[in-house]
Amino acid sequence: MSTNTLIIAGGSGFLGLDFAKYLSSTHPGKWQVTILSRSKPNCDPNHAHWVQWDGRTLGSWTKCLNDATHILNLAGRSVDCRKTPARCDEILRSRVESTAILGQALKELNHTPKAWVQMSTAHIYGDPPTAICQEDTALGYGLAPAVGKAWEESFHGACPEHSRKVILRTSFVIGKGGGAFPTLKRVAALGLGGKIGAGTQGLSWLHIEDMNRIFEDALTNDSRQGTYISTAPNPVSYVDFMRALRKAIHQPIALPGPTWGLKLLTATLMDTDPDLILYGRYCVPKRLLDDGFEFKFPDIASAMADLTRKS
Repeated sequence: MSTNTLIIAGGSGFLGLDFAKYLSSTHPGKWQVTILSRSKPNCDPNHAHWVQWDGRTLGSWTKCLNDATHILNLAGRSVDCRKTPARCDEILRSRVESTAILGQALKELNHTPKAWVQMSTAHIYGDPPTAICQEDTALGYGLAPAVGKAWEESFHGACPEHSRKVILRTSFVIGKGGGAFPTLKRVAALGLGGKIGAGTQGLSWLHIEDMNRIFEDALTNDSRQGTYISTAPNPVSYVDFMRALRKAIHQPIALPGPTWGLKLLTATLMDTDPDLILYGRYCVPKRLLDDGFEFKFPDIASAMADLTRKS
């Protein structure tokens, strides 16, 4: 059995670690995975091994690229923070510079992996209140669309000419093991999962298992090429998302949250951006659907039932 060698750049977070575990459990012995990250991840050594990098400069880490058959680039500072000028700069640079240095390293090594799958953001379409966003929808205005555009441009400049190129404009990934979902579940359990803001803001979501299946498909399916929206086919409003979560955990109480209260809370105790909740978008994965990709969790009810089921 042939073995693929996968480099997950920026793989120390929720998505990277879960995908490494997924490959190890579903395809034992088929993938050798290396995680590139600044700090050592809490990762089972049977799933992946770790190489340190700074995401900005060349160094001894480039040796791990010599035998890479596939690259998955997830590197980038979390957007779950208050958007100070310094943090906005870091959000942009951490994505653009890490992508560029991967390309520079491959060029100096004269190595061309079979495929490079590049993370991007569904927020590149901005925050249209009602529009249904597909791959060919006009891009939006603001910080996230500007970062998304620069991120993808950096990828196009960095990826070797003969590598298969895939961009995944990814939405809000929900899973038990990380990300924002455990926090939202606690909020709902406390009876605080009611309407915030208009309540109609779009929430494009994706179950972590389908995210892993999309990653694998993008890396191994030779017909995958270009840009795809990576999200479940049925986006919902924020109100409907929280309603489905409350139903799954049998919580009938849903106290609404005033906008001013959310802004005060996020500016003090949570140190995050209230706009992540107050605004959103409705995205659908038209290209994946047209190509026959089958989602295991296509609707929010099935996803919530799975994620709230006791092990």
